[in-house]
Amino acid sequence: MPALRFKDKNGQAFEAPDELTIQDLFDKVKTTNKDGANKNVITNSAEHGLIPQREFFDKDIAVEGNTSKYTIIKDGDFVYNPRKSSTAPYGPFNCYTREEPGIVSPLYSCLTPKNKAYTPYLLYYFASPAWYSYIYHNGNQGGARHDRVGMTDDLLQGIPVLLPCQEEQDKITAFLSLYDKRIVAQASKVEALETRRKGLLQQIFSQEIRFKADDGSEFPDWESHAMGEFFTERKEKAQGGEELLSVTIANGVIRQADSDKRDNSSEDKSNYKRVMTGDMAYNTMRMWQGAEGVSYWDGIVSPAYTIIVPKDGVNAEFFMVLFKTYEALKQFTIYSQGMSSDQWNLKFDIFADLEFDVPCSEEQAKIVAFFRLLDKQIQIEKDKLESTKQVKKGLLQQMFV
Repeated sequence: MPALRFKDKNGQAFEAPDELTIQDLFDKVKTTNKDGANKNVITNSAEHGLIPQREFFDKDIAVEGNTSKYTIIKDGDFVYNPRKSSTAPYGPFNCYTREEPGIVSPLYSCLTPKNKAYTPYLLYYFASPAWYSYIYHNGNQGGARHDRVGMTDDLLQGIPVLLPCQEEQDKITAFLSLYDKRIVAQASKVEALETRRKGLLQQIFSQEIRFKADDGSEFPDWESHAMGEFFTERKEKAQGGEELLSVTIANGVIRQADSDKRDNSSEDKSNYKRVMTGDMAYNTMRMWQGAEGVSYWDGIVSPAYTIIVPKDGVNAEFFMVLFKTYEALKQFTIYSQGMSSDQWNLKFDIFADLEFDVPCSEEQAKIVAFFRLLDKQIQIEKDKLESTKQVKKGLLQQMFV
């Protein structure tokens, strides 16, 4: 029974929810795209819901002319994707809300509600962990692959649903929708700040915006320098017992222990590379996407990474910002291609010859301080967003479990 319940307008408790199953509330959708006429392929994403595949992947994944077994879904249909993720540990269960009918992979399970008045409540129910225990105790957790739930039709049909009366359903959905609005508003604020940061990054490194010295004087013109003037390569190997680090696109160098991603590192780490505090590390195959950063810990990283050591007096944080600019990423893209055996592989000897316009050390320091402040502001707003999401998550657990 849910820990958190609403009361009616007279302050009285509502009756206990009905204990139903998927089979009681839904009919299976069985219409398939036999003639291949429908080209609107839909993806069921844990974060974005049911959206056109082209919007999600920026390209079509389904093979042209090979969608005859895809299921046709319409506005109001529910779709279950057995693929696990950190957001949806037992797979996302979403409702299709677009006018144009779509088609989904035969790997998905498609259902149409017998009573659409229940849809708003059911959306929140399936966003909660209320049904996880049933899948855990009754399903094949491995499935065909480790990242999918072994969902059978019988298992799906038996998923339990606690269904309160319509009046309590309406109170629940109205209350939770307030948190959804807060989350959307806060996410928009974060997005606006990140967009502003991208614009400022472009303006500063195109020198449209310039900083001045403390006495108001102009700094010298920026000068072109090869990266080998500022960095050397560290080639030391692991000695044993060092902390495992990773290099990400979004957050630079992080502790693997702090990552929510699976640790795919090999047991034998004798070939791993040593990283010292203050070094920079970059992913030789992902530098063109911005996978680089300064390490704030001693540790080791995969042999796929390159470790560069700033020479005396070099402001590594400035280069961490520079390497995320459009011009830098374009250069990394160009020089990571065209090698028959090392496709998308920016080795140090190539990196060292790349040239970029660089300001004097005093202006570098001001640029670093500026982006530190801006990034701190963005992180504060991101933390607020995450906090609101966690509050909603807690409410979902109390209301449905």
